[in-house]
Amino acid sequence: MSQPAKAIPSEAIPVQRTAHPRPRPATDEPLPFGQVFTDHMFLLDHVAGRGWRTPRIVPFAPLSFSPAASGLHYGQSMFEGMKAVRGVDGQIRIFRLDRHCRRLAKSAERLCMPAPPATLLREALMALVDVERDWVPDGRGTALYLRPTLIATEPFLGVRPAEEYLFFVIASPVGAYFGSGTLRLLVEEEYTRAAPGGLGGVKAAANYAASLRAAEVARKKGWAQVLWTDAVHHNAIQEAGTMNVFVALDDEVATPPLDGTILGGVTRDAVITLLRRAGHRVRERRITMDEILEARRTGRLREMFGTGTGAGVASIGELGWREQRIVVGDSGAGPIARRLSTVLADIQSGAAEDTDGWMTVVC
Repeated sequence: MSQPAKAIPSEAIPVQRTAHPRPRPATDEPLPFGQVFTDHMFLLDHVAGRGWRTPRIVPFAPLSFSPAASGLHYGQSMFEGMKAVRGVDGQIRIFRLDRHCRRLAKSAERLCMPAPPATLLREALMALVDVERDWVPDGRGTALYLRPTLIATEPFLGVRPAEEYLFFVIASPVGAYFGSGTLRLLVEEEYTRAAPGGLGGVKAAANYAASLRAAEVARKKGWAQVLWTDAVHHNAIQEAGTMNVFVALDDEVATPPLDGTILGGVTRDAVITLLRRAGHRVRERRITMDEILEARRTGRLREMFGTGTGAGVASIGELGWREQRIVVGDSGAGPIARRLSTVLADIQSGAAEDTDGWMTVVC
């Protein structure tokens, strides 16, 4: 079981409290995802040769930097996403804090950006959650979503790594990303999310900009999102919208390998651990649409689901592929996804023992 961490004192990270607190969301209404923001944010500056400086927590407000900031022009911009959950015992826990910090550093390295030191990053996130503790919702399936972001701010119109950066963290009380029900996905064959050697394996803002057009086309056709396929043959599946994807075939649960085109999801990693612990045979391997079609024809396609920080575990009930509609299982939430969702929620809330040390207790 994880142990409570000592709160970060205000003199370590100065806190400027807001004079105008925002109203809290109504407790009797579903929380939207990413539309409500808390009272404060964390800021940290970086200048080449001087390093990271002036960590502070200040009231949530617009940011100010030059219109010539190189991150706006050349895409040196990335983010992370993680959740703080109020437990059944009233304590607030962050899910896999250290793993998220490591992934942030990996993304920054790929984009030629400096990452805040792991110790400072960890303390900053815990300090912000501690300041915003009253914003952490207490309903099952809700959380305080944390969005650490790094952007190049040097005013320079030239193609090279910037020498000035702003790192900030904002927070938002959220409910389920997709709401209830299973997802219907359109298999994407025209647009490409990521190619070998590109940015698909990190949380670059550019990845999400590249995904928008395909997602909008899918929605206009009545689908919730897209199922991405490989950039060469558009047959091997990659991700489900912004989630990692799993396919249950007979007694095997398969998920695409981390080949550089797929984000190494923190929830994906946890789900693989939980599946194996429950006795499932898990393989990280190439999965094609041809295999999915054949599995559906022969009755081997048991269920599909996506995983992610925002979505948790989301069942996939139907695919659209070349004018065909492929019903997955009975189109409802599958038993594997339902169990995983329950187990994850129990661990995050403290209702089940955290045998893997995934939870960091903040306060």
